[in-house]
Amino acid sequence: MMTTPKKYIGRFAPSPTGKLHFGSLVTALASYLRARSQAGKWLLRIEDVDTTRIEKGAIHSILATLENYGFQWDDEIIYQSKRSNIYQEYVEILKVKDLIYNCICTRREISKNKKNSLSGESIYSGKCRNFNNPSFLKHSQRIKTFETIISFHDLLRGDLTQNLAEDVGDFIIWRSENFASYQLAVVVDDHLQGITEVVRGSDLYFQTPRQIYLQRCLNFKTPIYAHIPVVMNEFGQKLSKQTKANPIIKENARSNLISALNYLGFDYGVQNIILETTKNNNEILEKAAMYYNLKNNK
Repeated sequence: MMTTPKKYIGRFAPSPTGKLHFGSLVTALASYLRARSQAGKWLLRIEDVDTTRIEKGAIHSILATLENYGFQWDDEIIYQSKRSNIYQEYVEILKVKDLIYNCICTRREISKNKKNSLSGESIYSGKCRNFNNPSFLKHSQRIKTFETIISFHDLLRGDLTQNLAEDVGDFIIWRSENFASYQLAVVVDDHLQGITEVVRGSDLYFQTPRQIYLQRCLNFKTPIYAHIPVVMNEFGQKLSKQTKANPIIKENARSNLISALNYLGFDYGVQNIILETTKNNNEILEKAAMYYNLKNNK
């Protein structure tokens, strides 16, 4: 008996810590073209779970910029800041499995720990695992990792294997400020939205095993992953608000889209065809999707 292939569902999930810059555009474009080239859905999620980092007006700016650049998302927009109760339900499931404990270690303490040689992150020592830290103390909640080996194949970067206990340590799923960590929120939302493939920046490549581990603990399916190279500035730093990346503007939309296509590996012949046969930004995206090949990403 033949089974019907699962419909492709991708997503773009910006954090509203500032306006969209060229690096954000490249990520949005790669995920959008991949979804459209597969005749699939492209969902938009606003990752504003950490409300302390939201820049005033950033959400409106992000939505307006995406529309101006011709992006069209399917289904309603998900806002993580409105989903705290949902994330808490999954924390309770992990507690029932005896996988969660309270941690009162500070960032300053943890920064002194051994570093992961590949990611540069501090590896948590497990200091609080065997202490019954009372809930009335300010604390985060961590998940026990044990000697768990996680391997996965990335469509662009190849295979990665991590021993979570040695390479990461028990990691936070609920922050001391009383909201879900990025790791938990993204795993729950990808599951509930039915995401089949995640196309995102390579800066999140080494965090993927943590997410796969959470998926397994919660009996979720693991999507396919493809991590595209992040855009760097002249100093070799990732474009971001912290590195003072300039926001993209409506007036430069056409030229910025072509520059982003070039970054994603479109050759000049195809770029010229797209320019010559399109009249607006939405048509650029529609035409580009016809020529898009994920493997051309540099």
